[in-house]
Amino acid sequence: MHFASTRGQSDSVGFSEAVAQGLAPDGGLYLPEKFPDLSASIGQWEDLSYPELCFEFLRLFATDLEADVLRRAIDHSYSAFSHPQIAPIVELSGNCKILELFHGPTLAFKDFALQLLGNLYEHQISRTGKNLTILGATSGDTGAAAISGLIGKRGVTVFILYPNGKVSPLQERQMTCTGASNVFPLAIEGTFDDAQSTVKELFSDLPFRKKVGLSAVNSINLARILAQSVYYLYAWLRLGRSERECTTFVVPTGNFGNVFAGWLLTKMGIAIRGFRVATNQNDVLHRLFHTGEYSLESVVPSLAPSMDIQVASNFERLLFFIFDGDAGRVREVMNSFREKGRYCFENFAAKGFSSSSATDREIPEIIRSVNREYGYLVDPHTACGFKDLPSDEKHLVLATAHPAKFPDVYENAGMEKPTSPILQELLEKTPVKYDSRVAPSAIRAFVENNSSLTSE
Repeated sequence: MHFASTRGQSDSVGFSEAVAQGLAPDGGLYLPEKFPDLSASIGQWEDLSYPELCFEFLRLFATDLEADVLRRAIDHSYSAFSHPQIAPIVELSGNCKILELFHGPTLAFKDFALQLLGNLYEHQISRTGKNLTILGATSGDTGAAAISGLIGKRGVTVFILYPNGKVSPLQERQMTCTGASNVFPLAIEGTFDDAQSTVKELFSDLPFRKKVGLSAVNSINLARILAQSVYYLYAWLRLGRSERECTTFVVPTGNFGNVFAGWLLTKMGIAIRGFRVATNQNDVLHRLFHTGEYSLESVVPSLAPSMDIQVASNFERLLFFIFDGDAGRVREVMNSFREKGRYCFENFAAKGFSSSSATDREIPEIIRSVNREYGYLVDPHTACGFKDLPSDEKHLVLATAHPAKFPDVYENAGMEKPTSPILQELLEKTPVKYDSRVAPSAIRAFVENNSSLTSE
């Protein structure tokens, strides 16, 4: 199978090359040129374990990888998850269920893709003999999950940009208390959007990209999206057959990658009723779905920091489908948004999507309400998914992080602080971080000065 750029000005590539590049040379995002029809396989896949299903799904896309290589990478990736089902479903009521995605090493849904991506990178290095420099931006969980997936991988140096003071203290400790010599957490003065913009600009510098062997861990990387599609399929298969086509997936999301990964299954013959995009007060996506205007506003720090985003990178992938594969129109919109900070769509319609937005004032009350009604504790991001949730419809809410990552939220809400042994250990370690300007020139110089893994 081959993968093409959403902007249509780069050659199509195989799976391994798409993963290695992350961002296409023309600045676009990779998508499959065609999609497999999964409908005929459903009956055979219903009883598979999570790793088995992941293998059967990804082998349809990773056609340039040997089957045993892919299987080993998958088995290794999910061996460190603490729950035997990997992504268990918890029933709260007849119409509301939770899909728990926080049983990985860093207690966040990002582990599903980034544990696997780390193992795919390891195979790539062993196959090509070329080292890699990993550059990414995070609003909290991506950085910790990427670092976890890449620690101990030979031939890799990791640089993660994050907004200083705008992630939770425990999220920061997950990035800065690893003790790994090949990991460089860079605290930048600015927002996640500033960090993400800098990363994209450096990826567009093709000589620099080649010089340091640059690759991406953000959800611009196709492997991130496809790996996350698996837990939607896994959950869908575990719903009762009568529930599958009438259940809406409720997805806390900021960069649109998580929800897009689920929506992609609808291009493969999987009948899903819809997707509810749940945002915090940085509601660029909620405003888009309600007004048709995609507009940049100032990022306001929130109780759900992983969604403190105003530029949703993966929206470009959805645009490609809305425009029926017209890469020229995608380029027009993305260029206009970059220049003006806004784009207004005429008669904007994204079939299958709805949205909601929760403010910092509402999040603590939602957490208390869910706890009172169901005896279940949600993290601040997952709480956003319960805003105005219709009680007479079936929903599966994605729980994207463990509540213990955000203890101050519960303390300030007059609740007992949730804890985790994994996170408690971090409090005894000394953090190491690097302060940097967010300017591409400053980040480029830092990467060049600290990476000993420059490729030829």
